[in-house]
Amino acid sequence: MEWKNFTQLDVYGKLKKAAENPVDIKAELSGPGGAERVRDYKVPMAEGMTYSYAAKQVDEKLLPLLQELADEAELIPKYEALLDGEVINTGEKRLVLHQLTRGQLGKDVIADGVNKREFYTAQQEKAAAFANRVHAGEIVNEKGEKFTTVVQIGIGGSDLGPRALYISLENWAKANGTLLMDAKFISNVDPDDASATLASVDLAHSMFVLVSKSGTTLETLTNEAFVKDALKAEGLDPARHMCAVTSETSPLAGNSDYLEAFFMDDYIGGRYSACSAVGGVILSLAFGPDVFARILSGAAEEDALAKEPCVTKNAAMLDALIGVFERNFLGYGVTAVLPYSQALSRFPAHLQQLDMESNGKSVNRFGEPVDYQTGPVIFGEPGTNGQHSFYQLLHQGTSVVPLQFVGFHESQIGRDVEIRGTVSQQKLNANVAAQIIAFACGKDDENRNKYFAGGRPSSIIAGKQLTPESLGALLAHFENKVMFQGFVWNLNSFDQEGVQLGKVLANRVLAGDMDGALLEYSRLLGIF
Repeated sequence: MEWKNFTQLDVYGKLKKAAENPVDIKAELSGPGGAERVRDYKVPMAEGMTYSYAAKQVDEKLLPLLQELADEAELIPKYEALLDGEVINTGEKRLVLHQLTRGQLGKDVIADGVNKREFYTAQQEKAAAFANRVHAGEIVNEKGEKFTTVVQIGIGGSDLGPRALYISLENWAKANGTLLMDAKFISNVDPDDASATLASVDLAHSMFVLVSKSGTTLETLTNEAFVKDALKAEGLDPARHMCAVTSETSPLAGNSDYLEAFFMDDYIGGRYSACSAVGGVILSLAFGPDVFARILSGAAEEDALAKEPCVTKNAAMLDALIGVFERNFLGYGVTAVLPYSQALSRFPAHLQQLDMESNGKSVNRFGEPVDYQTGPVIFGEPGTNGQHSFYQLLHQGTSVVPLQFVGFHESQIGRDVEIRGTVSQQKLNANVAAQIIAFACGKDDENRNKYFAGGRPSSIIAGKQLTPESLGALLAHFENKVMFQGFVWNLNSFDQEGVQLGKVLANRVLAGDMDGALLEYSRLLGIF
C-alpha cells in the first residue's frame, strides 16, 4: 500500500484531459434520454436510501477513470487498514477508530493494551445503564425529583455533531413517544450563550453533561463554571447535576464533582465523535438507549457498504471521487449542502467542521506541501428557506457551486395539511425536483436578467423518512466521503493543527503577554 500525492498518480493526467470536455448536464437532462439517465445514475445506500448523481458532470467515459482513480489510490485497502487499526493519523501518530464505535467488521483492535471494541461497547453500555436509571427515577435531584432536561457543555465536535443529531430526531421522537428528556446545548464561550440556555430550562430538574477529552478545554471549563455558579445561586449542589465525558487520564475522571464519568480516547477526533460517548450520553438520555443504538446500526450498515470496491456500488466513494473531479479539474471551490428537511437544519454546520477541519490542509500526510487543491468550502441551509436567500447566487452568480441535496418521501410527524390539492410534503419535494432541473437546465430568455445559464451540477440523497437508522447512515456516508477524499489527496484527515494557533494567542492575550498589533486589537475589544 503506497501513499502518493494526487499528481503522482497515472490517472491524474487522464482526468485532467477528460475535464477539457466536461459533460453537458443541461443537454443530458433536458434531452430525450434525461429520464433514463435519472433512473440509471444512482447508487443504493443503507436504510433504503439512494445516492443519485444524474445531475453531475459524469458519463460512461468518466466513470471508468474514477474507478481507475479509486484503484490506483488504493482507497479500499486504505479504508480496510484504517478499520484494522493501522496508524492512519500520521500527524499525531494515532489510530482512527470512530467506525469501531458502531461495530465495524474489521479486526479487533488492541491499543495501549486494551481491546478497543470492548472499550467502546463498555462505554455505550455504561451510558445506557445511566440513562435508564435517570429515566426510572433512580438518579434524581436533591429533592428526589426526576430530571427532565439534559444540557451538553462542549465545543466543536463535542457540540456540532450531537446537536445536529438531536435536532434531527427531536420531532421524530415526539411523534413516536421516545422524547424522554429535552436536550439543550452550551458551546460558545460568549456568556450570552450560556445565560440564554440556562434561562430556558428549569435548573432544579436539569442534568449537565460536560464534554472535554483533556478536561482542560478553556471554553468548556469557563461554561462549566458559569453553570455551577447558576446552580449554586439557586441553592443546588452542582455535583448532583453534572456528569462528564472525558478521557480516563483527565482531571474530570474519578472526580466527586460528577455523578458519573464516561470515557473517550485519543483515537476518535471530535468531529467524528458523535457515535462515541460524546453523542451517546446525551442522545441516550434524550431519546433512550434503544434509539441511539438504532443510529449506530444505520451508520454501521453504511460503513459496510463503503467497503465495496466498485465505484458505482459505493455511494460514499463515488460521491468523494466526483467531488475530487469537481475540485481539482473543474475548478469548483465551494460545495453547498441543501437538506430539504427542517430536522436537518444543523447538519450542514456539522458537515462544515467534518469536511473543512479534516481536509482543509496544504501539506500531505508527511508534512510536505501539495501543489493541488484540497478540501472545498462547505456551507448550507435547509430548503425551502435557502431558495429565498442565497439560491440567487447559486442560479445566476458568476461561480458554479456544486450542490448536495437531501430529501425524504415522508415527513417525520405523520401530520400534514392539504392546500390547493397537495400536502406540504409534496410541495417540499416538488421544490427539490424543480431545483435540480432548474440548476442543471437553466432557462433561456431574451431578458438577460431572467436568463439562467444552467449547467449547475448537483446530487441528491433520497430516502423514505428521516429515522434514527437513516440519520446514522447519512452521518456515516459523509464521514466516509471525507475520508476517501483525504486518501486521494494524500492528506491526514484526522488531525486539526489549524485550530490551535488562535487558541495559543488567545491565552497570551489573557495572560497579558503581548505587544504590537495583538495588544492594539485587545484594547480595541476592551479586554484591558
